[in-house]
Amino acid sequence: MEKAKLQEYWKINLGYLVGLLVVWFVVSYGFGILLAEPLNAIRLGGFKLGFWFAQQGSIYVFVVLIFVYVALMNRLDKKFDVHED
Repeated sequence: MEKAKLQEYWKINLGYLVGLLVVWFVVSYGFGILLAEPLNAIRLGGFKLGFWFAQQGSIYVFVVLIFVYVALMNRLDKKFDVHED
């Protein structure tokens, strides 16, 4: 792959990583710690939502983000013709 296309590929890849890490940070730190008290007014499956995010939600979101990253990278690899067959 030529240098310009390679740089564009990595720029997009790093953009995906930064975006997904921001989502993970907001969910794990923001919802699980900073906003735990206001979220505790809402219940999910019998548990307070702030507690749920601190204990389970951030883990579930992280796993979902892994699958989102895989899908995004597969699409990016095909766009730049570096996909695996």
